[in-house]
Amino acid sequence: MKTFSIKPNDIDKRWILVDAEGVVLGRLASIVAMRLRGKHKASFTPHMDMGDNVIIVNADKVQLTGKKRAEKTYYWHTGHPGGIKSRTAEQLLDGKFPERVIAKAVQRMLPGGVLSRKQMTNLRVYSGSDHPHEAQNPVLLDIKSMNLKNTRSA
Repeated sequence: MKTFSIKPNDIDKRWILVDAEGVVLGRLASIVAMRLRGKHKASFTPHMDMGDNVIIVNADKVQLTGKKRAEKTYYWHTGHPGGIKSRTAEQLLDGKFPERVIAKAVQRMLPGGVLSRKQMTNLRVYSGSDHPHEAQNPVLLDIKSMNLKNTRSA
């Protein structure tokens, strides 16, 4: 019995549309990360970029459970001595680029490496409800109906 490994020209990439309104951030990120890697396909090959292209809309309306919205902190360093900076999830979601919260959550659920950085280019996150990818005919993935715990009534 031989191990099956898919060829690059046999890969079928699709376009998926996800509405993040009212969906819990961690559950959204884990489902999107699985779709980006292609683990939902029977022909999954770990060393190939065979995942789908994912479009996430309404990123500013994503939900966080517990006190995470006020207490979850994102850190970065400027590179200068004493240059540690931080912002809470609330500041990011209410700020200019709320889509960065979802992008960072999905990135941290992918394994580190060159392939994961390539797979992250297949993710597009938009804070509003409109997106410029109508020509690709994306299929709607309803995360809310998958499990009751995927949504949260704030």
